[in-house]
Amino acid sequence: MTIDETAERVIPLPTDVVAGYAMDWRHDSEWTQGIREAHLTREADDGGFGVGAEVTRTAYFLGKRIDYVLRMAEHEPLRLLDMISVAGPMPMHVTYSFTPHPGGTLARIRVRGDAGGYYRLAAPIMARKVRSSITKDLRDLDRRLRPSS
Repeated sequence: MTIDETAERVIPLPTDVVAGYAMDWRHDSEWTQGIREAHLTREADDGGFGVGAEVTRTAYFLGKRIDYVLRMAEHEPLRLLDMISVAGPMPMHVTYSFTPHPGGTLARIRVRGDAGGYYRLAAPIMARKVRSSITKDLRDLDRRLRPSS
């Protein structure tokens, strides 16, 4: 079963502030549901963070520890970060996008994946959990950047 879930939220801050924070892997565990650790395990071909870089994340999902690696497939600083899993329990594609909005920044997360094997039976539950998690991620991103909200 294919999972394809999107969440979006307008965060009343400039795009450079929102995207700059959210696209920095060093902040993943601070605002992304279930992530306990994130490490840059491969630099981009031209060094640092960009297309080709890989981030290894340790997360917990449905009570199970999951270690997975996301490779940056597309990176447009302060606008788009498109990541594809290259190691982990299931194929996954995660896209963060940030666009200027009259109310600040429209932040969007889209998660696509193929729930096979162990996860096939739980696919309907997983889809709801993914939707809930990415909605909470955006709420937590907003709260992290605007602590008084």
